[in-house]
Amino acid sequence: MAAKVHQFMCLQDNFGVLVHDPDTGATASMDVPEAAPVLAALEATGWTLTDILVTHHHNDHIGGIPAVKEKFPNARIVAAKKDEARIPGADVYVAESERVKVGNLTARIIETPGHTSGHIVYFFEEDRLLFAGDTLFALGCGRAFEAPPPVLHQSLQKIAALPADTQIFCGHEYTLSNARFSLTVDPENAKLRDRFATIQTLRDAGKPTLPTTLAVELETNPFLRPGDAGIRKQLGMANADDAAVFTELRERKNKA
Repeated sequence: MAAKVHQFMCLQDNFGVLVHDPDTGATASMDVPEAAPVLAALEATGWTLTDILVTHHHNDHIGGIPAVKEKFPNARIVAAKKDEARIPGADVYVAESERVKVGNLTARIIETPGHTSGHIVYFFEEDRLLFAGDTLFALGCGRAFEAPPPVLHQSLQKIAALPADTQIFCGHEYTLSNARFSLTVDPENAKLRDRFATIQTLRDAGKPTLPTTLAVELETNPFLRPGDAGIRKQLGMANADDAAVFTELRERKNKA
């Protein structure tokens, strides 16, 4: 049976997400930004937490873990081997291409350094689900805090190579501001303009803009499209390499 996904808000703009295996009852929380909403979601769904899958060490992704572990002391914590010093106490540390089971569901680990040096994402290949943390956002990407922008660009290229029908869940509801920025660097993209209108309607109604799909991001997210001729023309970088264009996009977004 296919995985079930329950998405909800935490903190001010973080997404909380539960992934549930109906066959075994196993349930994973993708990060724990805040304990109370995660616990409320578990109560509302009637699911029992068995796993906590951590994408990176920032407090708005792991700050709720201690309180949740008090309620579910047997829940297994999975984190990146490269973050062992910054996420102490995990039960399992994982690296590129290793697999993590949640009941009968299987996630492949993809290392995506850039936002942090130890950032990982979880790709449930059979269900076409990607939990991208703060590496990729709808119409955006994370800031390159702990690695140069070209490293983050390489990480995003790993995600871009996944199946186009992959559903993507991200760490934050940043889509409207990302859409506004995207239009400044890709103003002639009709699909982007149409998407902006849809996003505006959703946010005006207080509705989430996620999940997205990789196919949609490949058409409209400038951070996945540094080779696009229209974006290059808008930036005045027609002959630059993709990494340089990506770096310029990221620096412009930092200042937006």
